[in-house]
Amino acid sequence: MKVEEKLYHNRFVVDAGRPHVKVKPHDMPSEALLALTRICPAGCYALNDKGQVEVTPDGCMECGTCRIVCADTGDIEWNYPRGGFGILFKFG
Repeated sequence: MKVEEKLYHNRFVVDAGRPHVKVKPHDMPSEALLALTRICPAGCYALNDKGQVEVTPDGCMECGTCRIVCADTGDIEWNYPRGGFGILFKFG
């Protein structure tokens, strides 16, 4: 079984209105933010039509890649989701 097929079985419970990851406002994305558009395993980061990086935390695997990449830049705010929300790995 491929990794993608296994990840398909995971569930993400959205905490509407309370995202656990936020990209801080920016005019030009830093190298770290641009890197997230390529290396986030869940594909949560993307460039919008204004050239800014946006995050869609639904589906985030909470792996911490973005926290590590942006540790020195402070480009993102990351908190664990509230209890009962976020990724559920027990299905895969």
